[in-house]
Amino acid sequence: MKISVDDKELFVLSDTQKNVIKDYVSSDIFEEDMKRRITWVINEIYKEAFKRLKAKWEPKLAKSGVDSIPTDKDKFAELVFKQDDYKDRATRESQAKGV
Repeated sequence: MKISVDDKELFVLSDTQKNVIKDYVSSDIFEEDMKRRITWVINEIYKEAFKRLKAKWEPKLAKSGVDSIPTDKDKFAELVFKQDDYKDRATRESQAKGV
C-alpha cells in the first residue's frame, strides 16, 4: 500500500507491515479502513489548524477594518492569506531565528 499526495509517494507499507495490521484489522476491510484512518487524521489536523488560524485572525481582521468576514472556511483562509502581514509558519520561524 502506497500513500501519495500530488502524485508524490510519501509512505509505503511493506507486506509485513500490512500483515501485522491485518492481525488487528480484518483483511476484508483493510484498504477501506486504512483510507478512513488517514482521512480522519488529515481532517483532524485541518480542523485544529483552522481553529487556530481563525482565533488568531478574526480579531486582526476586525481591527484592520475588514467589515465582512466570510463564514466559509476556504474563503476565510483565502482572505487571511491575502493580508500583507500574513506569514506562514516557515516564515515566522525563520524570522524568529533571525534568519
